[in-house]
Amino acid sequence: MSESDADPCPFTPVIDLILGRWTAPILWELRQRGPLRFTELQRLMPSITPKVLTQRLRQLERDGLVTRSYHAEVPPRVEYDRTALAESLTPVFDMLVTWSEGHLEEVAAARLRYDEQTSARTRPL
Repeated sequence: MSESDADPCPFTPVIDLILGRWTAPILWELRQRGPLRFTELQRLMPSITPKVLTQRLRQLERDGLVTRSYHAEVPPRVEYDRTALAESLTPVFDMLVTWSEGHLEEVAAARLRYDEQTSARTRPL
């Protein structure tokens, strides 16, 4: 890849890694609750399909953010948990929570103002 092809934003790969669809919610639930079984994760996020949850968990395992532990019991038990690498993201998640608590109302108000202005400009006379 040439320098001209490189993304000028140094944290784009991180955004792609941790803020992809379903990645943050999975990591959040594992952070809040500790190790979880597949069915527990699915119950906590009912709008994700089993296929997509499986794909995301495999990708997170591949990326080194989640571990999959198989327990040879009857019935067999598989649990997912965050790795130390995922735990190192805790300050990032905490900062995002703090920012959203302090600013999402402002974002909602800005959207409302924008939508009202846009609607007023596009109304027929």
